[in-house]
Amino acid sequence: MSSMKQTWRILLVSLLLASLPAVQAQYVFSTNGDNTLTITGYSGPGGFVIIPATNISGMLVTSIGSEAFDNASVAFVMIPGSVTNIGDEAFWNCSSLTSVIVPGSVTSIGNEVFQDCPSLTSVYFGGNAPSVDGAEFAGDDPQNLTVYYLPGASGWDSRFAAIFTAVLSLPNPVILNSGPSFGVQNSTFGFVISWAANSSVVVEACTNLADSVWSPVSTNTLIGGWSYFSDPQWTNFPNRYYRLSSP
Repeated sequence: MSSMKQTWRILLVSLLLASLPAVQAQYVFSTNGDNTLTITGYSGPGGFVIIPATNISGMLVTSIGSEAFDNASVAFVMIPGSVTNIGDEAFWNCSSLTSVIVPGSVTSIGNEVFQDCPSLTSVYFGGNAPSVDGAEFAGDDPQNLTVYYLPGASGWDSRFAAIFTAVLSLPNPVILNSGPSFGVQNSTFGFVISWAANSSVVVEACTNLADSVWSPVSTNTLIGGWSYFSDPQWTNFPNRYYRLSSP
């Protein structure tokens, strides 16, 4: 269970990592009618891949095109929270691919997205079940593949396009103390809270742990299993400590 918890924490942090600068030489883009982008090709070194949410001009990446990563030597892929659609056979014949993180923003997935990916064992979804264009989400012979989803997300059943599913949950809400959005951002202190999708968590604060008086600061709804908390008042106190509780 501990390794599954860690993987799910990585999933939630991935929605923040999507804003990291992209290495544009690795990707080929096409422009959509609404001035957003589709990734149509990848030529990077593979391994651990964080797909960019924007190009260098700031245009939003909303789709991964058909066969965009075909034959790529990727091993672990994080899809950004800007993407809403994954095309047919997008990761066809990625023989080294073991795990994929799909954010809650994705609402539709093409046919045979993971065809001929024999090493793939885990696909983690951060939201409700997307629609699938075709019956073979992972090809006609997936090996040891499980689809994981958060409790509270809708549309899931015991199988997802013929692939067995499992609920992956955290026993308690947690503060993610890593990633680019932890700490001071734009003069406010903030962090990501992760737990079950659509649950509510109260952030409490105090100024002295030895003689603690905790006061509620905000109530956060964890859409998709996570929520970003920020405290613009943190500079008004010599010390400021935070904890999570139920509403």
